[in-house]
Amino acid sequence: MSPEHSSPGIEIDFADPSPLWRERLPEVEEICAAAARAVLAASGIVAGELAIVLTHDAAVRSLNRDWRAHDRPTNVLSFPQPLQSPLAPPGGGEAPPVLLGDVVLAFETVAREAAEQGKRLADHLRHLIVHGVLHLLGHDHEEEAEAERMEGLEAAVLARLGVADPYRADADG
Repeated sequence: MSPEHSSPGIEIDFADPSPLWRERLPEVEEICAAAARAVLAASGIVAGELAIVLTHDAAVRSLNRDWRAHDRPTNVLSFPQPLQSPLAPPGGGEAPPVLLGDVVLAFETVAREAAEQGKRLADHLRHLIVHGVLHLLGHDHEEEAEAERMEGLEAAVLARLGVADPYRADADG
């Protein structure tokens, strides 16, 4: 694990088993942390902890096979933690940090998608971090209405980060 990136109330830990991320994006942790903080702030989350795993296709393929029964790599996987109470424990004291979960990204798939879509790798990464963190917060895209809501949230957060709406760009070709 690399040093954590924290701001008041938000802690972000990084695991980086693939050096490809740092080779292509030396500022990868800062990009990820800013995107994660932006979606948490937009969602009204002021305290919590999450991990971002910057890995490679083989690791994500294994996770995708074991947890989702899809034997192939994918760009991002999210592993939310069960909801916890942010209330202080009985008898006083501070509430423990809310553990949000883990977001895992596969370098080769993310880089390939960015190239195929004509997007900057950093912008595609920002989008996938936002997408993954929204999953940690309980958002999904299984039903059309859920997908539209989640895409709208993603587009709004990405606009604050200076990234074009990826869904509009897809629709525009």
